[in-house]
Amino acid sequence: MRANSGSGWLDLSISLRNFNSIMPKLLTFCLFLDLQLEGETHSRLRIFAFCAFFLTFGTRIKTRKRNIAAPLDPAAFSDAVVQIYLDNAAESLIAFSVMHELIAKCIESSDLNFSRYGDTFFEVVFRGTRTQPGTIKLDEGERHPYSIFDCEPSREVILPSVIYIQKLLRRRPFLIKSLENVMQKFLQSLELFEQDERKKLAIFTALAFSQKLSGLPPETVFQPLLKDNLIEKGLVLSFITDFFKEYLVDNSLDDLIAILKRAKIEDSLMDFFPSAKRTPEALSEHFTKEGLLLLVEYNEKKLFEVKLKEMKTAITNQISEAADVAEVIETVKQHVKDAKFPDIEVVRILWDVLMDAVQWSGKNQQQNANSALRQVKTWAALLNAFCTTGKLELELVYKVQVQCYEDAKLMKLFPEIIRSLYDQDVLAEDTILHWFRKGTNPKGRQTFVKSLEPFVKWLEEAEEEE
Repeated sequence: MRANSGSGWLDLSISLRNFNSIMPKLLTFCLFLDLQLEGETHSRLRIFAFCAFFLTFGTRIKTRKRNIAAPLDPAAFSDAVVQIYLDNAAESLIAFSVMHELIAKCIESSDLNFSRYGDTFFEVVFRGTRTQPGTIKLDEGERHPYSIFDCEPSREVILPSVIYIQKLLRRRPFLIKSLENVMQKFLQSLELFEQDERKKLAIFTALAFSQKLSGLPPETVFQPLLKDNLIEKGLVLSFITDFFKEYLVDNSLDDLIAILKRAKIEDSLMDFFPSAKRTPEALSEHFTKEGLLLLVEYNEKKLFEVKLKEMKTAITNQISEAADVAEVIETVKQHVKDAKFPDIEVVRILWDVLMDAVQWSGKNQQQNANSALRQVKTWAALLNAFCTTGKLELELVYKVQVQCYEDAKLMKLFPEIIRSLYDQDVLAEDTILHWFRKGTNPKGRQTFVKSLEPFVKWLEEAEEEE
C-alpha cells in the first residue's frame, strides 16, 4: 500500500487472494489516516473504508475439506483387473505360469486400490469377474477366461495361480483377510457349484496348504464345511476327499494331521459323512475305495486310543470304588469284545491302572513296598483272568520291569513284586526262569537280574527237589 500525497490520490494495490486476511489491518490503517489527513484525500479514504467493510460483511472463510471418501466402485476395479488378464494373455497362452508372472508384474506396478477392493480382486482370480453382493452369481461386466474355475481340474494348471497369489500376499499381507472372505463364501455355497468346479476349489485349497500360503488358517477352510445341509447331500465328503488325495501327493500324513489339528477336527473325520453313513465301517470303506489307506489306518488308531481310554477310565473308577473283582473282570471282557483289543494290550492296561491307583508315599520306601504288594494281592485274580498264556505272563514281567526302571520309587521293589505275583499264581515258575535266562528287554535288566538271583536260586532248588 502506498500513499502519494503529491497527486492527492491514495494508490492501493490489494491481492484478492489475501483480501480477507489483511482487511482488519487495512481498516486499522484507514482509521489512523483518518486522524492525519485532510481535504479531498481524507474524504476518499472514508469512502474506501466504508466499501471495504461492506464487501467483507458476512463473508465466510472456507476451510479445507478432509477425509472425504470416494464412493466405492468395485465394477471399475473388476474391469481393470480383467483387462490386465486380457492384455497379458494374448502372448502367453502357451505357458499358463508365464502368463501369471506377467500379470503379477502388471498388478504390482498398477495403482489399483487393493485395500478397498481385496474381495473383488479374488473373485476375479477365482471366477473371472466379480460376483453380485451376497451371492456367487456373476455380475455383469468384463470377464477373462483364465480364472481358477475356468481352467482344467489338475494341479499342474492350478498351481501357477497358487504361486501367483502367494507372491502377491507376501507383498500385500493385508489381502489374506480378503482371500479368507472369498473362500468362506465359496465353501459355504458348494451346492451352487458344479462337481467340476468343486473339485477345482478342492485342488486349489490343497495346493494352498501344500505351498504354505501365507497366513491362511485351516479353520477358515474346514469350519464352513460343517453345515448340515451340505454334509447330508454328500458335497462335503466329496470335497474333503479330493482335498486329502491332492494334499497327500506332496505331503506326509503327519503334515495333514497337523492341519486337521489346527482346524480342531482331527478327531471329527466322521462328521464329514452324512448321518446315515456315520460309522467306522463306512469311513474305512469310503477312504479305502479312494486309495487313502493311510487315513484309514490313522482313524482306526484314533478309535483304538479312544476306546482304550474309555476302558481304562471304567476300570479305574471301579477300582477306586473297591468294586468286586468279578465285576471288574466282566467290565474288561465287555470292552475287549466291543473293541477287539489285543490280549497283550489288555495286560499292559491292567497293570497301569492297578499301579496308578496306589497311594504312593513320597519318602517312605517301606510304605510304598507295602502298598504295591497289597495292590497286587488284592487284584491278583483280575490279572490272573487275562494272563492266560506264558506269552502274556512274560509280557506282564516286562511291564513290571519297565515301570520299576522308569520309576525311582519302584526300582528296589522288582523282586518283591515278581515274588508276590508268583505267590498269587499270576506268574508261573517257567515264565520267571525264562525271563531270568533269556529276557530281551534291556531296561535295568542287569540290576533286576542280580536282585532276583536269590528267588531264582530258590526256584531252581525247589525244581531239583521235585
